[in-house]
Amino acid sequence: MLLYRSASLLPPYELLSPPKLLSQFRHAHSFLFNPSRSSSSLHFWLNPPRRRPARAFATAAVAERKGTDTFYADEDVSWISLGVSDRLSRALYNAGIDRPSLTQAACVPAILSRKDVVVAAETGSGKTHGYLVPLIERLCAVSDDSAETVSDQESTPLRRLCLVLCPNVLLCEQVVRMANGLCGDDGEPLLRVASVCGRQGWPVNKPDIVVSTPAALLNNIDPNKPRRLEFLRGVKYVVFDEADMLLCGGFQNKVIRLINMLRFDEKLLSRSKESVSELPMELESEHSSNFTLDNKEDVQTEIISEGEEDSGDVDDLAEDVDDLAEDVEAVSNERKDWRRVRKNYERSKQYIFVAATLPVNGKKTAGAVLKKMFPNANWVSGNYLHCHNPRLKQRWVEVTLETQVDELIKAVNQGFKAGDCRTMVFANTVEAVEAVANVLLKAGIDCYRYHKNFSLEERTQTLADFQEKGGIIVCTDAAARGVDIPNVSHVIQADFATSAVDFLHRVGRTARAGQFGLVTSLYTESNRDLVAAVCQAGDIGQPVESAFSRKRSFRNKLKKRAALDKVRDLSTA
Repeated sequence: MLLYRSASLLPPYELLSPPKLLSQFRHAHSFLFNPSRSSSSLHFWLNPPRRRPARAFATAAVAERKGTDTFYADEDVSWISLGVSDRLSRALYNAGIDRPSLTQAACVPAILSRKDVVVAAETGSGKTHGYLVPLIERLCAVSDDSAETVSDQESTPLRRLCLVLCPNVLLCEQVVRMANGLCGDDGEPLLRVASVCGRQGWPVNKPDIVVSTPAALLNNIDPNKPRRLEFLRGVKYVVFDEADMLLCGGFQNKVIRLINMLRFDEKLLSRSKESVSELPMELESEHSSNFTLDNKEDVQTEIISEGEEDSGDVDDLAEDVDDLAEDVEAVSNERKDWRRVRKNYERSKQYIFVAATLPVNGKKTAGAVLKKMFPNANWVSGNYLHCHNPRLKQRWVEVTLETQVDELIKAVNQGFKAGDCRTMVFANTVEAVEAVANVLLKAGIDCYRYHKNFSLEERTQTLADFQEKGGIIVCTDAAARGVDIPNVSHVIQADFATSAVDFLHRVGRTARAGQFGLVTSLYTESNRDLVAAVCQAGDIGQPVESAFSRKRSFRNKLKKRAALDKVRDLSTA
């Protein structure tokens, strides 16, 4: 049976009426309509939406824009002027990155200062290289002098590691590719980079940069205490890519646990300045896991969630709950002692948080968590964070049941040209993606499909084919966050975004790295007020989320409309 979706798509609002069951149709792309309702919406979806809480955003201090370019820094700003060595500058030039962007010009010096940094900048602004470049610079400088930094009891030099955490496997592999793309004069990557995610185990050769997902990292270091101790000692730089996603939802407990493990190691190191190599392993193995979560309830609510991979450690986690609970009770005095001193110990690691959308309003938002845990961090904000990109042209098309298919096909044909051209069509659900793809195929338009029901290998191959051959891809928001596909000239919203976060990440797939792009948004009468508010925010230069966060005004309008519809339905009956 197919479910009729309510007219409202906005996450803050309750559904105005329960879903109505309709008879089953033969084709998955059949469109549904209830003539008794005055408002209609796109019906490519078959399942009701998941309600999402409204999100507000930070308005961190924005660096002044230099010159008239909206992407690149001034011509007199070079990588060398930012503190990057000649060797790395040549590697960037050979990779086609001869000029830093505005975001990179702001965050590279901030990261080189060795202070904790929060980089909140719009999509496509160069954030990944913005944190990779200064960290590679630091690691290369250390590796050049590593022969002289050998402890008395060790025959091998001390190693410094950089840990990059990403929410899914695809983003991990993307970061690895970008880091390996920076090569020396001999054509070899400047540093050894390894990913620990998916089916890949712990690297045999010791890397300089480890890219992993939170659950995969914990699964590899938790059972092996010597490896955990060595790894925590070696990590000196920690990057949280897509930080707003990592610090919320199913990732939050894992990420907070890792942060506390790293900070506890810093505390142990600060206590033992005389001989770091002689720190008792028993102390670390006994207490490091005890200081990761506040209480047993936090441990019980902890889940292994990878977004793109499943970990199957539920039984082991259940057994650990009782053990951790006993340990927490046994060391309550030590915990109090830790809470008193944890902000005063000597820091030995640098924490970097990177995001394209960073909410701060509310105690549980990612920005609020960062402000509480890292109050002294430097915040670097992009010029167009949460705002309209001037390189982006937007088209708004109101559709009805009768016109939605024609307008979709028209938008696809209008934005797509032969050759190296790419169009991304977004829908809200897997069923909607399949329905839209079937509509395009029936119209003689070939397209790729991308959603969570495909395996990781299939999704990777689909993105590779789309990037190499161009064409049209119909996808869910799984392809909207962090995936860097060059030369996407057109983004189409077949389903209007259900939140400001989704909207910003979708439109951010085009007009990246200083290029221009087009976004076509199909919307219905039920979205008219929201679209008007988004357009007004863009016209006056306000953040886009201001339109999505007006819960009260939109809710009142929807309630009035629902009351009128109910009266009309009763009169008709």
